[in-house]
Amino acid sequence: MGLTVEACAPRTAKPALTPSRPALRLPLVNVSWDRVIRTTIGLRPHRPSGFVLKADKLDGKTVIHNFGHGGAGMSLSWGTGNMAAELALAHAERKAAVMGSGVVGLTSARELQRHGFDVTIYAATVPPDTTSNMSLAGFTPTSGLVDFQNRTPEWEAQFRQAVRIAYRRLQLLVGPKYGISWINNYAPTNNEQAGRGSNALLPADVQGSRVILQPGEHPFPMKYAIERPEMRIEPSIYLDALMEDFLSWGGTIVIRTFETPRDVAALTENVIVNCTGLGAKALFSDPELVPLKGQLVVLTPQPEINYSTSGGARQPSTPDTGFVHMMPRSDGIILGGTSIRDNWTFDIEEQDRQRVVEAHIELFNAMRAVRGTS
Repeated sequence: MGLTVEACAPRTAKPALTPSRPALRLPLVNVSWDRVIRTTIGLRPHRPSGFVLKADKLDGKTVIHNFGHGGAGMSLSWGTGNMAAELALAHAERKAAVMGSGVVGLTSARELQRHGFDVTIYAATVPPDTTSNMSLAGFTPTSGLVDFQNRTPEWEAQFRQAVRIAYRRLQLLVGPKYGISWINNYAPTNNEQAGRGSNALLPADVQGSRVILQPGEHPFPMKYAIERPEMRIEPSIYLDALMEDFLSWGGTIVIRTFETPRDVAALTENVIVNCTGLGAKALFSDPELVPLKGQLVVLTPQPEINYSTSGGARQPSTPDTGFVHMMPRSDGIILGGTSIRDNWTFDIEEQDRQRVVEAHIELFNAMRAVRGTS
């Protein structure tokens, strides 16, 4: 590393004050088409103005809406669930219904139980057959959450409260029971400034630390790599553990659907938390709700992979592959990078599948070449 000196300074070169980091060595992900074991589809509930968290009345009942988290449900649900339970405390009754058994429904139910409520979950499906099971999933509290031009100061205050609560709760659940762990994420880039920015929506105490790895300090084919700690959530383990906790606290599950608000009003509970996700569009006439179609390609597990990546190789001669990311889990290596607005189908998007897999083949082949290994 060179030093810039003033003209009046001595010409004798000075040593760098801090040595470069030793070259980072990472085990390589084995990405190939013959290692693909499944492709999954999830429709994330997106509202351009952000999630809904408020109490309404329905035929004398209190309905607390908690939906529209986009791709941030796994990240924010403890926060909005806690805030929904606080709204429920305004009602004298300590018996509640929760509609939906995805991560937002399960965490809302657990928060109600912690506040002394007897809770029944009503849902058409339960894990592993929920949208939450189709998550990548890391702590990404702004993913597919809000169109930034549509957010309001009131909503931002709700969001920041929710993210602080959720960030703390998830940290306390780290361990094998809930399938939550910390790993490092690496984002290769040719733009050093990309690692110096911050997310204006996130509270400062949730931003986390970042290190910009310099040339020679990392194995990626780009000039720099941004290293940051990332909280990883394994959906199948996590959701099953939440369900087990809910049942062990005396919770009840009822499998059923709701077609109209009258069906909701017919429930025996007078406190109802609506965590129906995309279902709220028709059930409660929310015109803003649209799906963000997500698609994940899952490769055979590699237990030695203990880091995630964001972005592909993107050499100057290579067409832009769009955003892609890799997350290792015990059930497989998860490759993502698909978000299609207002697409309600569960059909595989083959062009996106090709793009995501080929981008990761290119990335890890390029890493192999940088390392000089076969």
